[in-house]
Amino acid sequence: MSSHHFVKDGQEPALVIANGEMCAYEILTSLMEWCPYIVVCDGAYNRIKNLQITPDVVIGDFDSLKGVEHNLHTQYIHLKDQETTDLEKAINHLIEKGYTDINVIWASGKRLDHTINNFATLAKYSKIKVVLIDDYSRSFILPKNYSKRYEKGQALSLVPIHTCSGITTKNLKYNLENEALCFGKRSGTSNEATGNGLVEISHTKGLLALIEGAD
Repeated sequence: MSSHHFVKDGQEPALVIANGEMCAYEILTSLMEWCPYIVVCDGAYNRIKNLQITPDVVIGDFDSLKGVEHNLHTQYIHLKDQETTDLEKAINHLIEKGYTDINVIWASGKRLDHTINNFATLAKYSKIKVVLIDDYSRSFILPKNYSKRYEKGQALSLVPIHTCSGITTKNLKYNLENEALCFGKRSGTSNEATGNGLVEISHTKGLLALIEGAD
């Protein structure tokens, strides 16, 4: 699963490795090629070390790093702030360094509360491009107007956070025409590209996430 779709001209994205379920090793190595700057949430540090990966930064409250040997080539940022998650700490660090394109892996699976909260983090950072990537999907907040060519049958789900209106789509199996979606009331999941041209998605109010699925 290549990450080049998320790279803007003249800019390299950063990679955050959270502490959820591990993705396929091929996805990890592919993203590392496109994202030379790697930040690891402290809970995942031991697993990253076991894969013989040296991140640029390890960040978090360090509860899980007691007694762990540090690497001379890695910066360790200990933040005790309990008002932000370790993923938010990692994203905030990257924003301070000027990054606006951030890929995130290992952010789903394992604990459901963490998965839900990590997905909701997309809304908090909607002014930059944060993409959650796992073995089965890529998820990100859509701009007001979005278009991309997808192969016929590509699974696409629209998820409002938490209400979105004025949604119009083109070249989806189930199109919307100036309609609204509301989390918990009306979903836009299990849609797919028709392959008849560019998929176009626009909305006028609220936040709308797109999940590109891969079975």
